[in-house]
Amino acid sequence: MKHEKEYLVTINVPPSLEEAIVDSLLMLEEELGFSSFTVNSHHHENKGLSLAEQVTGRQKRLRFQMYIDQNDLEPLVTHLKKDFSGSGIQYWVLPVIDNGVI
Repeated sequence: MKHEKEYLVTINVPPSLEEAIVDSLLMLEEELGFSSFTVNSHHHENKGLSLAEQVTGRQKRLRFQMYIDQNDLEPLVTHLKKDFSGSGIQYWVLPVIDNGVI
């Protein structure tokens, strides 16, 4: 097990921001990289949902995930808040207990 503090950062992004987020994360995370995939977001609020999204109860989002060192966490979140304020990006951070390659 590792003893350094690492975190798993998850970011849900509107599809319209895909390229901007990819560019930002590539500049910030050039050493570790990140993963991205399409998800369906389900939420009780209908703000910003199209009529079709309201009917189906889901909204397409892109999810980005990355492992990040404790020292890089605050700069990443600060950067996202500065550059994407008001864009509807949702994020959360979880501690990583262990990781590796098998």
